Amino acid sequence: MKRKKPDPARPYIRAFYEHNRLRLLATAALYMLQIPAILMVSWVLGAVIDAVTALDAARLVRLAWAAAGVAVFLGVAEALYYRALSGWQGQALRQYKSCAFQKLSEKSISAFTKENTGRYLAVLTSDVTVIVSDYLQNLFDLIVLPLELAAILVFLLAYSPAMTGAAVALCVLPLLGVTVFSPELARREKALSDANESFAGRIKDLLSGFAVIKSFKAEPEAGRIFDGENRALEHARSRRLLWWGAMQGAGSGLSVTMQLGMFFIGAYLALRGSITAGTVLIFTNLSGSLVQPVRQIPQLLAQRKAARGLITKLAAVTEENAASTGEPIEPVLHDAIELRDVSFAYEPGKPVLQKVSMRLEAGKKYALVGASGSGKSTLLSLLMGAYDGYTGSLTVDGRQVRDIDPDSLYDLESLIGQSVFLFDDTIRRNITMFRDWPDAAVDSAAARAGLAPLLEERGEDYRCGENGGGLSGGERQRVSIARALLRKTPVLLLDEATAALDSRTAHDVTQAILDLHDLTRLVVTHRLEAALLEQYDGIFVLRGGSVAERGTFRDLMDRKGYFYSLYNVANS
Repeated sequence: MKRKKPDPARPYIRAFYEHNRLRLLATAALYMLQIPAILMVSWVLGAVIDAVTALDAARLVRLAWAAAGVAVFLGVAEALYYRALSGWQGQALRQYKSCAFQKLSEKSISAFTKENTGRYLAVLTSDVTVIVSDYLQNLFDLIVLPLELAAILVFLLAYSPAMTGAAVALCVLPLLGVTVFSPELARREKALSDANESFAGRIKDLLSGFAVIKSFKAEPEAGRIFDGENRALEHARSRRLLWWGAMQGAGSGLSVTMQLGMFFIGAYLALRGSITAGTVLIFTNLSGSLVQPVRQIPQLLAQRKAARGLITKLAAVTEENAASTGEPIEPVLHDAIELRDVSFAYEPGKPVLQKVSMRLEAGKKYALVGASGSGKSTLLSLLMGAYDGYTGSLTVDGRQVRDIDPDSLYDLESLIGQSVFLFDDTIRRNITMFRDWPDAAVDSAAARAGLAPLLEERGEDYRCGENGGGLSGGERQRVSIARALLRKTPVLLLDEATAALDSRTAHDVTQAILDLHDLTRLVVTHRLEAALLEQYDGIFVLRGGSVAERGTFRDLMDRKGYFYSLYNVANS
């Protein structure tokens, strides 16, 4: 027997209810109080008509007091319900979004780099609005409406079985209307979600490239791209609204038909003396409440199905490109990181690295040099496990990088890249990445990264701004270096980490990194300074994606080959 595949949406559904069941029960109980309130209002209206017909003034006064009591009861119950609902929904949404972010955080760098973050913006913003209205709120309607229908039928049966039978028969009309429109509504809800996702991704893209758009005077073209996405989104929204309106219109028309039918049947029975005028009013008034569950339950189920589709979509997005578990390793490099005939291409037939072989022994320091586009950054990305589509062998102490648990790899290696991202938070929290570290450790890492003057001037609580907009390029780079130094991982990879620094600061920071003990360092650099290069245990020279030369600084200079040419050009 084939095993049923687990529902990927289940963890997200479960997140709505974990540690939230008491709030759910309290909210549902308060919502159920509307059932006796509806019946009491209809009873009062019918009793008033019968009292007027019988000219019973005393009874009319008593009914007025009863009506006031019903109004107070209903008002208090509804206020309490909305208070309970806000607490339940708030907790449910917090847990739902936290579950999504946790699943997202479990992805590896290689998985995340393949995706468009606009998808996550859509499923965690616009889609959540639909889930609130069409999934969470609908839950209580689906609990209460069947009970309301049963209570109304029992109530009406006590007055007139014949009228009750007619009411049940007429309820079929609005049910047919909703059933016809429901499947298409789910499809259009999904199309709107997809359009929202595409729009969010394009907005993020345009805003991220704002400076490029302005500098190339591409505003008209960017505007046309924006207008195209905006038009597609609003078209999808309009199609969903039109279908929703058609379903509502059909349901309303059939509901009115039912109510009028109930009124005329009741009038006929009243003329025959089978029921009183008050009973006719009770049936006519409750016909709306009777048809509401019949009309709304299929509609609510359709909405809930569409919203469930959005939850399933979130589950699929977070599961897509999920990181493989791999084998955990201890955060210690015992022997070496070794590449043997490693080749890699982003696109088939366009290799970036070709047959690269190198050995990085534990505790030693190496430089990686080469012209722009020679594959230096790609090689570092492979070492960090960002891509697993390489050929050849890439191992850490004999274990293939693609088979290592990504979390273990991140505990072993730290990468300081050319592009620095800073959070809109304080300098200290950007260095510590929101974790608690001893003050001495933070101060030491900041000092070694050359941040001491900045901290003296602005303080560690200075906010960096969006992506570090409040700091210079060099200051942002220093923060990223301090982050890596604070972690003290056994392997440190630097990709042009000092490119944004002035020559003196770059020299001092590089020297500080070279002076570190018990670390394996691979430094990608374009600054070919003899005083620094002489300190490396080995230099690898990349050319066209292959290792053209290797050796110490003196070996390479004596050969007077490609490295010799690079050095002379850099220092001419």
